[in-house]
Order: sequence, then structure tokens, then C-alpha cells
Amino acid sequence: MLKRGEAEVFRITGARQGLADDVRGRQRRYVISMSVRTVSVILAAALWDVERYVAVVALALGILLPYIAVVIANAGRENAPSLPSAYVTAAPLPPMIAPAGAEAAAENERFENLKKTSDQS
Repeated sequence: MLKRGEAEVFRITGARQGLADDVRGRQRRYVISMSVRTVSVILAAALWDVERYVAVVALALGILLPYIAVVIANAGRENAPSLPSAYVTAAPLPPMIAPAGAEAAAENERFENLKKTSDQS
């Protein structure tokens, strides 16, 4: 529990990457994959009569890369860190209720003390 006037303290190392940085990184990955796709399609056209197997692999790469690039670009933001590591907690409080054995022993001791005082009177 927080005392009055104390604010919850968060660690900055547990914060997510900023939204602008996340979008910029996804755009960069998409442009790189589309550049690889363009090179592979040009390579497939250039090697079609020279090396047919390499041209077919390059063409397959050129066909599959747009789908993979879109899926990766739209994957979303990274997962948020788990809550226990994102904030600093206060020191643990001692238990408010005594263990069952201690309570029974204290009750027996009070009973014995009352019995002794009543016997003395």
C-alpha cells in the first residue's frame, strides 16, 4: 500500500519503445524486404535463359516476399514487460495476524494468569 503523498515509482528500463520508433522500424524492415524482392525479380528475369533453376528460386522469392513483409510489418508492437518488473514495490509488511499456534498459546497464558489471580484472592 502507498502512504499518502508517495507516488508509485516506475523504472524507465521497463518501458516500451516509443510508437514513432516502432513505426519507423517496421517501415525500414518493409522497405528492405521489398528491395530484396525487387532484386530477386530482376535476377529471375536476367537469369531465365542462363540458369533456369536459380531463376525459378528467385522468382518464388519475389512472389512470397510481399506476403511475408506485410505480415511482419503488421505484426504489431512488442509485448509489454510483465508488471512486477515494471515498477518498484514497497518493502513487505509484517503479517497482521499471528499464527494460529501463537494465538492459542497467548489465550492459554491469559487463562492461567486469571486462574492464578483468582486463586490468590
